[in-house]
Amino acid sequence: MLPHSSIHYYVDWAKERLDEMDATIASFEGKVGGVEAASREKADKVLHDLRKQRDNFQATIKKQSDANEAAWISAKPKLEAAWNSFEAEVKAYIGGFGKQVEHQQATFKLQAAAQVKAWRQAVDKLQGDSKQFAAERRGEIDAALQRMNADAAAAEEKLQKLNLAGTQSWSALMAALTETRAIFDRANHAALEAFKRAA
Repeated sequence: MLPHSSIHYYVDWAKERLDEMDATIASFEGKVGGVEAASREKADKVLHDLRKQRDNFQATIKKQSDANEAAWISAKPKLEAAWNSFEAEVKAYIGGFGKQVEHQQATFKLQAAAQVKAWRQAVDKLQGDSKQFAAERRGEIDAALQRMNADAAAAEEKLQKLNLAGTQSWSALMAALTETRAIFDRANHAALEAFKRAA
């Protein structure tokens, strides 16, 4: 069996999104007190729904923790749908209650930090796994890890620039997170393929 099996790709994919969910909820929890009294009940309900979606997502991941690749392939569309639903709910929350730029920036900052942390953890895990291969079989893996590190640094720089600018619209911030999330997914998948070829 590969030290970095294809299951790790799915786990990393799911964990990155779960970390973003946690960051988003933490940001909203910190700001819900500032919502006007008339809208507070509705904001609390949306926050409750976001927590429930996050908990269901986490339960699905936990259920899959010992599953094989086929089970993960089967579960991923459900997780993707849950993620998309969560993002839609976040967009509605921001549109209804989080219109202040400071609120949006605080949420973005936490989401970006969660995403960068996921990148770093995935790279560290892959680097540890690569050491289990003989030197002559590690070349392609090392190259994939270097690309992943470079992509992570570029994504982190982009997210930091947006965070420092502080004037971007919510849709621009979310577009940047979506873009860097897709880059993470591609880099993680490329590393998986390198591990498969080396095995």
